[in-house]
Amino acid sequence: MATTKTTTKKTAKPVKAVAKADKPMKEPKTLELSVFSMEGKALSTVPLPVEIFGAPWRSDLVHQVTTAMQANARQNRAHTKDRSEVSGGGKKPWKQKGTGQARHGSSRSPIWRHGGITFGPRNERDYSEKINRKMRIGALVAVLSRKFKDGEIILVDKFTFAVPKTATAKNALVALAKGADAAKLTTKTKNAALLAMAAYEANTLKSFKNIGNMMTEEVRNINPVDVLSNKYLIIENPEAAFKTLLARVKNA
Repeated sequence: MATTKTTTKKTAKPVKAVAKADKPMKEPKTLELSVFSMEGKALSTVPLPVEIFGAPWRSDLVHQVTTAMQANARQNRAHTKDRSEVSGGGKKPWKQKGTGQARHGSSRSPIWRHGGITFGPRNERDYSEKINRKMRIGALVAVLSRKFKDGEIILVDKFTFAVPKTATAKNALVALAKGADAAKLTTKTKNAALLAMAAYEANTLKSFKNIGNMMTEEVRNINPVDVLSNKYLIIENPEAAFKTLLARVKNA
C-alpha cells in the first residue's frame, strides 16, 4: 500500500518595515540666540518666539511643500510641433491611385521624415500644484526651527552701508563667521547663506549682490526652498523680523 507523504509549507516571517530616521537634532537648552554686530561682536542675547523656533520637524510636510513650490517655479520650455505646425506639406505628394505606392495626403505626416511629432512634449502642460496657506507656513516654521536646532541661524543687529560696497560686505561676513563660529560662511563657494532683511534696504542689497555664495531676501518673502537651499540663515534686525514672522504665522 503506497503511503502519501504530507508536506507542510513554511510560512515566511513577516518583515518589519524600518522607517528611515531623520537626522538627529541637537536640542538646545533655551530658545535664545546672540545678536552680533557687523564687526562680529556679540551685543546681546534675545529670546526666540516659541511659535517659530520651537516647532517639531515635519519631514513629510516640508517635502510636500518644497516639491510643490519647485513645480510651480518650473518653466515648461520643451515643445514639439505636430503636423499642423510644421511648415510645408500643403501639396499632395503624388496622386491617389495608379502609382503602386501607399496613398498620402501630406509630406508632413508624422510617419514621414521632417514631418510632425506624435505625442511629443508640449509647452501647454501645467506643472503647478496648489499649496494651502497653512501648509506653506507650517513648512516654513518647521524649517526655521530645524535651522535653529542645527545652529545655522545668525542674528545681526543691523547692516549699515553709506554707499553700496561689496568689499565692506565681505569684511562683515568674515567678521560674522569668526564671531558666530560659522566657518562655512566664507569657505563655502555656493549657497553659503541667505540674508533675510527686516525691510528693503537698497545699499545692503547692492552690497551683497555681487557675492556669489550669498542670497538676499526680505523676511516677509522667505520660503522653505530658499532657507533649505542655503547653509546659514542670517536674520537682520531680529526684533522687527520676528514680528513679521509672527504676523505671517497668525494670519495663516
